Amino acid sequence: MTAALAIDDDLSEPEAIRRAKHGDIRAFETLYRIHGPRVYAVALRLTGNANAASEATQDAFVRAWERLNTFRGESSFGTWLHRLTVNATLATRRSESRRLRRVEPRDPGTLALHGGREDDPAARMDLEAAIRALPAASRTVFVLHDVEGYDYEEIAELTGRAVSSVRSQISRARDRLRELLEA
Repeated sequence: MTAALAIDDDLSEPEAIRRAKHGDIRAFETLYRIHGPRVYAVALRLTGNANAASEATQDAFVRAWERLNTFRGESSFGTWLHRLTVNATLATRRSESRRLRRVEPRDPGTLALHGGREDDPAARMDLEAAIRALPAASRTVFVLHDVEGYDYEEIAELTGRAVSSVRSQISRARDRLRELLEA
């Protein structure tokens, strides 16, 4: 690896933020190295798909680079980046949802492939697999609330839903998870 591409392991997060705000790509790489795994984990829980999570992670860091000057330090960088990740992931999913609504499936049987589970009653799911099996909207509100700790009002704001809708969807997601895990 050339010196120009090396990541500075001795760079503190505040210093990396300061340098990255001034266009230092190596400093931003340090921030990526520090926060990349958590961003990916959040995106994976929201999308339920490794490829989509990788794309969402990339989108989140592109947005972070573009908007780094808006980071004021009122919260931790990780919190700011987490919010960007959630917003980027939800925006991508809304865009994909709009695109899919315009496309009519040619084979009605293909719809059953998404979100289904094996019919073998002996098959057991772990929690992550059960979360991935939830419908996208339910998975989103469940992960935001029960995994990431957002409150109902924040989720309503992020998703554009009413608070009452968020509450009921979280309840239904929990019920569905119990069913999946007890099966």
